[in-house]
Amino acid sequence: MLAVLCCLESQKYTLEQAFEGIVSSFLENRVGLSEDFLMKDLSAKLKENLLKLFLEKQFKVAGIGNDSKFQTKKSIRSDVIYWLDRKHDDAHENVFFDWMDAFVKYLNRTCYTGITGYEFHYAYYAEGSFYKRHLDQFKDNQSRAFSMIMYLNEDWVSADGGELCIYHKDVSQIISPMNGKCVFFKSSELEHEVLLSHKPRMSITGWLRTD
Repeated sequence: MLAVLCCLESQKYTLEQAFEGIVSSFLENRVGLSEDFLMKDLSAKLKENLLKLFLEKQFKVAGIGNDSKFQTKKSIRSDVIYWLDRKHDDAHENVFFDWMDAFVKYLNRTCYTGITGYEFHYAYYAEGSFYKRHLDQFKDNQSRAFSMIMYLNEDWVSADGGELCIYHKDVSQIISPMNGKCVFFKSSELEHEVLLSHKPRMSITGWLRTD
């Protein structure tokens, strides 16, 4: 863990630049974008871990709704997921969590967001998968403050589909799921969907919370 923290500290200037860039674009367009939010080596290791878990059949069918309202509807959402947790004691997941801790600290210090926690999962969209238009915040639980998606797809081209479509008031914003890219927006404000994917599509998706 000490080595990880030293690594993060040695890249402080780069981190500050990445964090400032995603927040600046969020303030300008309600959607924060960074082309290289995750370190390349970390992205590669997380992708390896995702694929290993998928082959081991550790993923579960994703659902919609929360608590007693939870249900699976493949006509609405057809991806599978695996929740990340420090309890897994996976070295690469822990580096990712350290990264997110640094980002949350930055947000709370510079934007007074009051983030108190987060939750993230791997998401795997097989060929032919999608997620219809939706809002991330539950109607009866407002703890999800910001949504974040970090992509793990190398050599992605437009013919592969799987774009994130974000619905603004007067226009739709299309974002390709390129490796290393991060998307950041308020969970309560912007409806969005994952368009039909024509080949396997991988990401880390989650929410910064104000529990």
